[in-house]
Amino acid sequence: MSKIPLILLLFLLSLISSSTAEIKTLTIKSDSRPMILFEKFGFTHTGQVAISVSSVSVFASLNAPNPDASRLGFFLLSEESLLQVLLEIQQNPHFCVLDSHYIQLLFTFSDLSPPPLSSFNRSYPVSSPNEYSLFFSNCAPETRVSMNVRTEIYNLDRDGSKDYLSAGLTQLPSLYTFFSILYIGFLAYWIYVCYTNKRSVHRIHLLMAGLLLFKALNLICAAEDKHFVKVTGTPHGWDVLFYIFQFIRVVLLFTVIVLIGTGWSFLKPFLQEREKKVLMIVIPLQVLANIASVVIGETGPFIKDWVTWNQVFLLVDIICCCAIIFPIVWSIRSLRETSKTDGKAARNLAKLSLFRQFYIVVIGYLYFTRIVVFVLRTIAAYKYQWVSNAAEETASLAFYLVIFYMFRPVEKNEYFILDEEDEETAELALRDEEFEL
Repeated sequence: MSKIPLILLLFLLSLISSSTAEIKTLTIKSDSRPMILFEKFGFTHTGQVAISVSSVSVFASLNAPNPDASRLGFFLLSEESLLQVLLEIQQNPHFCVLDSHYIQLLFTFSDLSPPPLSSFNRSYPVSSPNEYSLFFSNCAPETRVSMNVRTEIYNLDRDGSKDYLSAGLTQLPSLYTFFSILYIGFLAYWIYVCYTNKRSVHRIHLLMAGLLLFKALNLICAAEDKHFVKVTGTPHGWDVLFYIFQFIRVVLLFTVIVLIGTGWSFLKPFLQEREKKVLMIVIPLQVLANIASVVIGETGPFIKDWVTWNQVFLLVDIICCCAIIFPIVWSIRSLRETSKTDGKAARNLAKLSLFRQFYIVVIGYLYFTRIVVFVLRTIAAYKYQWVSNAAEETASLAFYLVIFYMFRPVEKNEYFILDEEDEETAELALRDEEFEL
């Protein structure tokens, strides 16, 4: 067994957050991986793991000896035991994880019923509260495994009902419901603002209303999805609606940021060619990112290309985050150049201040939701993983509030209505090099 892939796999395990342990039925075909991660789940003292395997077959290569059934099996590994297992693998390249004293062995293939059924079905209690990962290990050299696996992982509530959400995620349905109500109220107020300032409403304001609508719908579907998974172990189709509204919401968000950054509709009625190219890059990339998000969310680390899909999602997200910054920078430079010739220093200074603040807000939002939230998700105890979701939604709501306030439809925008005596002060400010980004 290769030592390096095992070490890398166990290291990546520490970066994976707990999953919503839906009841899953999986098919493994001719898989030669030494370890397969199925789930990562936070258990309370009433945790249960039910595993059913069937149609098991093990194929050895021509020159390999007959595989020992006791060298293939399922086990649980806690976060605290992870480093100990890593040390054992480093000290002995041929070490089999199933022999470790730091794992909780569930069963091996020697416990299977005899062929042709080759099946096993059993439920195991988890009495020690912790975050565990469910693994399959293949320590038989040069062998491939095929099998059907059904997993059911849950905690028991006080009333004896099953909770299929990890101990740190069981608050998510209530959290998403709360934020969906806030966004519905936000949308109602935005419609009121647009209605009372009809003459100042531009097309960008209608897109912003659409963004709020789909954000609220996305959160409602997320709440229902998590609720049904929590209660029944399956999303009952709410996951499909969740991914649809998430895709529309994310595309709208990036589009609105790009269009505001270009000044479209409220400063100019058209887009330049390079600005159109940014949209032509961002929107298809968001389609790819949404596909990667669906694969990541609906499968799991047990598929061979799961890590690749995570890398695709991360790369695409980084590219999109970088792309939406360019229109804001272009607008700031364009306003600086225009201010030198049009004689409207105060007005241009106000616009520059607005776009500079917009630039800072967008950078802060991207930094917080991509880096700070990831750090919170990584370092938070498994019982408090919902905190990272709460932080992300709070940051998103704050971002929406600031942006919508800055670009609200009002007849006398405080950024654009200035007195004539401010011209001289504005001209000095525009000459100041400190105004550059």
